[in-house]
Amino acid sequence: MTSDTHPDAERFLIALARQAPPWRKLHLVGQMNVTLKQLALVGLRQRHPKATENELRRRLADLILGSEIAERVYGPLSSWKESVHVD
Repeated sequence: MTSDTHPDAERFLIALARQAPPWRKLHLVGQMNVTLKQLALVGLRQRHPKATENELRRRLADLILGSEIAERVYGPLSSWKESVHVD
């Protein structure tokens, strides 16, 4: 599946994942979600170095929800550029 992992190692990792109890799988998914959000925020900070933390979180909502839904839920991005909002 992945080009940087030896096929035997990949089979072993898949077998471990299949044997894991549901609570462990959910925990891992939660950790991956947190990590992905952190990585996305790093990328947003690089692309928008002058943005406030609130604006960055609003931009993250665009990435996660799509801009149309994010705008319906949180309002237009332009209103977040200079104002302070609390999550």
